[in-house]
Amino acid sequence: MSVSQNGDRSEVLLAIQDYFGCGTLRPDRSDLTLKWETRRLSSILSVVIPHFRDYPLQSGKRRDFELFAEICERMARGEHRSPDGLRAIVRMAGDMNPSATRGYTPERILRDLASR
Repeated sequence: MSVSQNGDRSEVLLAIQDYFGCGTLRPDRSDLTLKWETRRLSSILSVVIPHFRDYPLQSGKRRDFELFAEICERMARGEHRSPDGLRAIVRMAGDMNPSATRGYTPERILRDLASR
């Protein structure tokens, strides 16, 4: 999970980091922004997801968040460790942010998984 801002707005990201009590700040060289991110599943499950369930997003990102939360909950249950569970998670992730540019399409990932 991440939030990006122009580098001159780092105080916003520091406030987010302080609010959630987790995550790190790092430069994102791909678009020259500064990014707050947390990758620790336990922090996402215990802090970030409950926040956005209490204060739902009011945009199209709400659907993406719900898919993200479901994926995280499935991973916490270990479902990504089975072939069927991993395929389901890949499909869900592919439904998120459909306008995004991806390094690997869900179709390619699923095809590569099938060939193993």
